[in-house]
Amino acid sequence: MKNFQLKAKILAQTKIKDNYWHCEFSAPQIAKNALPGQFINIRVSANFDPLLRRPISLHGVSAAKVKIVYEVVGKATEILVRKKKGEFLDIIGPLGNGFDLGMQKAEGRRQILVAGGMGVAPLMFLAEKLKVPSLVLIGAKTKKDLLCVQEFKKLGCSVKISTDDGSLGFKGRVTELLRNNLTKSCALYACGLKPMLKVISDIANEYNIPAQVSLEEHMSCGIGACLGCVVKTKEGLKRVCQEGPVFKAQDLIW
Repeated sequence: MKNFQLKAKILAQTKIKDNYWHCEFSAPQIAKNALPGQFINIRVSANFDPLLRRPISLHGVSAAKVKIVYEVVGKATEILVRKKKGEFLDIIGPLGNGFDLGMQKAEGRRQILVAGGMGVAPLMFLAEKLKVPSLVLIGAKTKKDLLCVQEFKKLGCSVKISTDDGSLGFKGRVTELLRNNLTKSCALYACGLKPMLKVISDIANEYNIPAQVSLEEHMSCGIGACLGCVVKTKEGLKRVCQEGPVFKAQDLIW
């Protein structure tokens, strides 16, 4: 698995809404080798505060560009959001194990992408690579937290929304919305918080549906050295930053 460390020039830093931002880097080597579900590790400061790099999922690639979407939630992202167009950041990538696109080759299977919150970020890249019309289910706390709805529609995807408070779309969890849209022959791809992914794994097992999930775990090093992001699988302990972040749902021990 090839990855690169480079000084990437910021090409765009755009506020989407509230604390959500879109950023583009010039990183041709990473863009050429990246797969949906992989991530980059960003050093946001030249000093040691914060000490660790910040792992962020790849939102997309375009020619020599790498795109990310992130939420400003802590010191690292507070520093990142202050970076301007034309500045450079030290990034490593592409890292991790991405989605296996082979599930789309299963004849007659409907592709269903399930995103919870910021889980939309890697699934946009996936939708672009699948190159088939997909059903995208997006869940959020309220309509203010919804992201990428129009972007998925521009790709030709059918989009359905759930909000916890019912402010837009289906009122309830996105996993409930998933149950309402299951078909006899479908394949699931999901990204979000672990409780959501566990339910999706249970659904996949119940209906014998192939499913891949992208885990959101705290990663200290991002290269598999610290063993700080291990999860239990049927084949033993696996590192989310190396063997993941994408796993077959049926392989995980929740």
